[in-house]
Amino acid sequence: MNTATEYDGPSSSALERDARLIHDDKPVSPGSIALGVVLGRMSEFFDFFVYGLASVLVFPQVFFPFAPDRLTGTLYSFAIFSLAFIARPVGSVIFQAIDRRYGRGTKLTIALFILGGSTAAIAFLPGYESIGVASIYLLALFRLGQGFALGGAWDGLASLLALNAPENKRGWYAMIPQLGAPIGFALASALFGYFVANLADADFLSWGWRYPFFVAFAINVVALFARLRIVMTKEFGDLLEENELSAAPIKDVLRLHGRDILIGAFVPLASFAMFHLVTIFPLSWMNLYGEQAISDFLWVQVIGAAVGVLTVIASGLLADQIGRRSQLGIAAVIIAAFSFLGPKLLGSGSAGHDAFVIIGFGVLGLSFGQSTGSVSSRFSRGYRYTGAAFTSDLAWLLGAGFAPLVALSLAANYGLEYVGFYLLSGALCTLIALYFNKLIEPADRQRKVR
Repeated sequence: MNTATEYDGPSSSALERDARLIHDDKPVSPGSIALGVVLGRMSEFFDFFVYGLASVLVFPQVFFPFAPDRLTGTLYSFAIFSLAFIARPVGSVIFQAIDRRYGRGTKLTIALFILGGSTAAIAFLPGYESIGVASIYLLALFRLGQGFALGGAWDGLASLLALNAPENKRGWYAMIPQLGAPIGFALASALFGYFVANLADADFLSWGWRYPFFVAFAINVVALFARLRIVMTKEFGDLLEENELSAAPIKDVLRLHGRDILIGAFVPLASFAMFHLVTIFPLSWMNLYGEQAISDFLWVQVIGAAVGVLTVIASGLLADQIGRRSQLGIAAVIIAAFSFLGPKLLGSGSAGHDAFVIIGFGVLGLSFGQSTGSVSSRFSRGYRYTGAAFTSDLAWLLGAGFAPLVALSLAANYGLEYVGFYLLSGALCTLIALYFNKLIEPADRQRKVR
C-alpha cells in the first residue's frame, strides 16, 4: 500500500494539540503508559463484572420474579447480559467518527461517562414489583449503554505500549493490558462477597447490591483522568500525527483489512469463550445447583483471579521465548484438554467447583495474556488503531457475548459435558485461525508500508 491510499484524516482537535503543548516538557514514561493501560482495562472489566455477577445474584429475583423457576430467570438475565456485546461494535463505529472530528480526549470522556453513567443508573432502577415490565426495558437500555460506551473506550494506549516494546519483549508488553481483567473481576467478586456475607438476603436484594454499581462509577472517573493524562502527552500526539494511532473510517479498514479482521476475531475465540465459563457461568451453576455458600464461592473466585494474574504474567515471559502465535496455539490445546476435565470437576461437588475455577483461571491466563496482541501487526500504519478496536469487538461478540447463556442452557438441558463441547469448539476455531494467520503474510509486509 502506498501513501496515496493510506488514511490521512484529522488526528486530534485543536484543543488537544494545545493541551499537548502544555505537556511538551513532561515526557511520559513506559511505566506511566502501563499504569494507564491497566487502570483503564481494570475499570472497564470491573463495570462489566459488577453487572455479570448481579446477573446471577440479583437480577433474576429483582427483574424476573415472574419466571417459572430460578433457571429460567437466570437465562432471561443472561439474555440481557449479551446485549452489551451486540452494541459494542456499533459504539466503536460511532465513537471513531467522534474521534476523527473532535479528538481522542473528547471521545474518551463521552464514552467513559456513558459507561459509568449507565452502570450507576442501574443502581437506581426499581424492580419488576414496582414498575413492571418497564424495569426490564430500562435494564436492557442501560446494558446497551454499557456496551455502546465500551466500544468508544478504546483509547489506543495498548497500541502505544506495543509500539514502545523492544523486539524481544513484545509478549511481555502485550500481556500488561490483560492484567486489568482478573484484577477487575477480583475487585467485583470481593465487593459482592462482602455484601452477600454481611447482609440478610432481603437487605441485599433491596439495597446492598446497588453499592458495587456506585463504586464502578467512581472507579471510572479515576481511570478517565489517568488515561487522559497520557492521551494529552506529546508522545501520544506525535503518534497520532504519524497516523500510527489515528481513527480511520471503518469502511476503509474493512475494504483493506477485512480478511485480517476476520482472522483476528477468531484467533482469541478459545480464550474469550473460556473467559465467562470460569467467571459468570460457574457462579450461576453454583447458585442454582451447588451446596456451597455463595459468599464462600465468591472468595474462591477471587483466589482464582489471583492465579489468573500470575499466569497472565507467565504468558508474557513464555511468549517472548517461543513467540506469541506458538503461545496461543499451546494455550488453545490446553483449553481443549480442559474442556474434557472441566465438566467432570463441575459435577463433583463443592471441591470440584472450586478446582474448576482455580485451574480454569490458570489456563485462561496463559491464553488471555496474549489473546489481543498476536495479530495487531497485520494492520498497516494508519489502520492499526481502528482495525484492532473492531477486531476486538467482533472477538468479544463471537467468543464471550453469549457464552453464559449458551453454557447454562446446554448444561441444564443436556448435561455439563456439552459445556465442554462448546469450549472445545472455541479451541478448534482458535487453532484453525492461527493456521490461516500463519499461511497469510501480514498486511504490513505484503504492502511494504513499514
